[in-house]
Amino acid sequence: MSDTDDDAFDGSAENSDEPTPVGVKLGSTRTVIQLLRDGELDTIRTLTCLATYDDPITGTERVLYGEQAAQEYPDTVEFMLRSGLPEDDARAELAAKFFTELIRAQNIPEDSAVVYAIPTIDNEAGLENLTEVIEGSPIGQAAIRSFPESLCGSIPAMGDGLEAIDEVFVSINMGSTNLEACAYRHGEQLAPFSTGAVTGSEVDRRIANAVEEETQGRVNIDLTTAREYKEEHASFVDFEPFTDVIQQPGGGSHEFTVNRGLMDPVDEYVDEAVDEIANNFLSELANTHMKPYQLALGKPIALTGGMACIPGIAEEFEVRLSAELSRDVTVVTADRPDLAAAEGAHRIAERIAETL
Repeated sequence: MSDTDDDAFDGSAENSDEPTPVGVKLGSTRTVIQLLRDGELDTIRTLTCLATYDDPITGTERVLYGEQAAQEYPDTVEFMLRSGLPEDDARAELAAKFFTELIRAQNIPEDSAVVYAIPTIDNEAGLENLTEVIEGSPIGQAAIRSFPESLCGSIPAMGDGLEAIDEVFVSINMGSTNLEACAYRHGEQLAPFSTGAVTGSEVDRRIANAVEEETQGRVNIDLTTAREYKEEHASFVDFEPFTDVIQQPGGGSHEFTVNRGLMDPVDEYVDEAVDEIANNFLSELANTHMKPYQLALGKPIALTGGMACIPGIAEEFEVRLSAELSRDVTVVTADRPDLAAAEGAHRIAERIAETL
């Protein structure tokens, strides 16, 4: 597998009469696309954002997306899916522009069977807007399907194929904008759950506040920096304090050390996620679907989403959830939880392409 960050792929699509299977996760922070290129799995991963500017020569509007947009236009860059969905017409238009630009730059075949991993959120308007973005994109001429993100993300965690589709199990998606959970019975959703009270974005805010407190107010970091600290340094296995340097307003620099300012918010997140899953989601699942509840807790729980990438978090979640439920549970993750939804969507797309 290869990661492509904002670099257009120069190869062409597979030479076959069968449409190209494509898996897509349009995420609040990052978008991931997965497809085969010349027999090798290609993974495209970029920030879900764009910036526009006027060409100084022609005066026409130019569009930048992903990391380049965030770095070159940090003051005007638009993250149009901050809540997980395009909330209004303006954000839907931005999402469509971003996605079209990404598809064109990465040479995604139009004659493709595309499966989208979409969030499980009770937001009808937002889901309708996302559907418009999906159906209006130039790809997916052979087929377009959507499946729950938590199901798609569980597929790589549960096996090398589509074993998850044939199981009764629980999936928990630790995303940036929502904590989602659902039980699946042969692909059927049971008691889908979503809350915006426990999120990766909230962890970023708490890290920023904790760093300010830990440095006695001398250091203020933005949420992007807090997210980068979390992604690069957070670990329940081998966390070590680290140093960074900021420029002082009047000149010079200030070196500071981050210690508990990073891991305390992450530790608090795990406790809150366990509480939501045990006392809200699983209790509702037991009340409405007792037999599937009993079967599911006897199987591994699939943990997906960006927060699941933190080393050791699956093990911590397993220990704390077992203690909360007073029974042993097993938690599994994909090798790359942040890519798992697109990978699972791609595997489903392969199966769909075979039937066309």
